This record gives sequence, C-alpha cells and structure tokens, in this order.
Amino acid sequence: MKCPACGNALTELQAGDIKVDACKGGCGGIWFDSFELQKVDESHEHAGEGLLDIERNPGVRPDPSQRRKCPKCDDLVMMRHFAGVKQQVEVDECPGCAGVWLDAGELAAIRTQFASTEERDKATEAYFSKTVGAELAKMAKQSEAEAARARKFARLFRFICPSYYIPGDQPWGAF
Repeated sequence: MKCPACGNALTELQAGDIKVDACKGGCGGIWFDSFELQKVDESHEHAGEGLLDIERNPGVRPDPSQRRKCPKCDDLVMMRHFAGVKQQVEVDECPGCAGVWLDAGELAAIRTQFASTEERDKATEAYFSKTVGAELAKMAKQSEAEAARARKFARLFRFICPSYYIPGDQPWGAF
C-alpha cells in the first residue's frame, strides 16, 4: 500500500494484537483498518505506545488541506472529521472500508485528550447535551402532549363505549 499523504510505501507494524501500516521514513502517518484505532486510542492501552514515535523524514511535509484517497479502496476519497468531542484532532476515514488515516502526531494527541474514561464520558455527555439536548427535550415534550391526547381519547372512548358493550368482554354473550 502507498501512503495517502506522501506516496511512500507503507510498512506493516505489529502493535499488540493488531497490525497497522505506517509511513516509516516518509511522513510518519499510520493506517488503521476498521476498529483497530479503538484498541490503541487511550493512554492506558499500552499496545499503542510503540506507534507514537514512527521514524519520519523531516523533509516530507504533506499538505493537510489536500483530500486523501484511501490506500485500500480504489478511487475512494476519505472523509475528514474530528476524532472526539473536544474537536482537537482531525482524522481521515474511508467511507468504504472504515479505515482511519492518522498523520504524524495525531495518535499522541488522541491518546492524551482525556485522562480517564470517566472524563471522556462526561465530555461526551456534555457535548451531546449541548448539540442535541434542546431538540430531545422538545421531542419529549411533544411525546408527552401526544400521550396526554391519547389518554384523553381512551377515556372518552371508555365513556362512550363501556367494556360491557365490547364484543367478547361480557359473560352473558350479547354479541
């Protein structure tokens, strides 16, 4: 495979129980296949420590604004998005194979975003509440109003048609 950032040949590296492809001697970026990044993206996951200092050529500086093609999928351009709720690190992800490309230094930045899982969970909850909390509250209010209307209709229906008039509900078999 070729590096999507600088075109250098990628070298396979073992990190714990996963194999990643790194741009050794080039830009220093790393390719993670689907679900591999989650195994090394937190500071307590020791398998990722060996991936923090990949040998790179200081003369190779890829253009961060350039759209990158997936090294696995032919002619698919990767999507760029933030790698967490703090929105500090942008990563490239393939929409086809779900692989992730990290430029040099991005893995270290991702691993140090949160000191603990609890801190990450709190930040995620705060971000979620900030972005969609008002809309969810509005939907819950609408659901409560709809449920109240449904209860009102059910009471009205029971008043108009008590259970002894509903077929099969009476012991005397009028219907």
